[in-house]
Amino acid sequence: MSNLHLNPDVRHEFVLLFDVTNGNPNGDPDAGNLPRIDPETGYGLVTDVALKRKVRNYVDALRGTEERFKIYVQQGAILNNQHGRAYSALGKDPKKATQKDISEARQWMCQNFYDIRTFGAVMSTEVNAGQVRGPVQFTFARSQDPILGLDFAITRVALTNPDKKQAAEDETVRSGTMGRKAFVPYGLYLAHGFYVPSFAQNDSGTGTGFNAEDLQVLWQALENMWDLDRSASRGLTACRGLYVFSHDSKLGNAPAHKLLGRVRVGRKNAELAPREFADYDVNVDDAALPNGVTLTRLVEG
Repeated sequence: MSNLHLNPDVRHEFVLLFDVTNGNPNGDPDAGNLPRIDPETGYGLVTDVALKRKVRNYVDALRGTEERFKIYVQQGAILNNQHGRAYSALGKDPKKATQKDISEARQWMCQNFYDIRTFGAVMSTEVNAGQVRGPVQFTFARSQDPILGLDFAITRVALTNPDKKQAAEDETVRSGTMGRKAFVPYGLYLAHGFYVPSFAQNDSGTGTGFNAEDLQVLWQALENMWDLDRSASRGLTACRGLYVFSHDSKLGNAPAHKLLGRVRVGRKNAELAPREFADYDVNVDDAALPNGVTLTRLVEG
């Protein structure tokens, strides 16, 4: 296998395929946590934010104890406190920050937080650490067929609080608590991703400092993050494909959409509802790639 996909100095585009069985890949809080859906087509959606959350959680578990691989967007984190760490480390007062101080704080944040180096961040809040545009971005993931979002009623035999008509210690008579559980029986989702090297390193010194080690960690996360994202609501999720188109130059050798369109997914039997990955064919056209473009199949099947 060529290692061109590990080169942070050239452009990459990638196709990520994953599936979910009897689970909810990305609940919509505006729709009672039902699986996200395109209302015009019935196709399922998973946001780029949800995908980035999985990357963050995986990297935190893998390298989170190392200073350079801290995660900026943590559950319940106070972002101004995170910015304050930069000023404390630099011995600066954020209330008297000059543009030079803000620039140094931004660089410190990039050096210490993996997700800022990767995805960028808006840190121009009360404790101002500037803004960063990251070299890695995802599209929404879209299912390859319309999904059937189901919402089942469930019961719990234990009660949160005692019945008002009973003594607290009386457990002889109880009725179950009703709840809901949303899921899709099966969905195969496809997302596109992009790596733009000029946002990682550039002559003006405003790049995030994303390097070859960071890129290797990204590919590792996209392949394995599903195995750490287990919960009762997720069902069975798995990475089914990771295809990386690498150029041999910083600006690239071909339009991204023409490369990404070479990975096509089709149902084997259009009359039967898909219920597993084996119900699909994944066709990757790697013939006559544009000059200077290499395809690396990191995950397949």
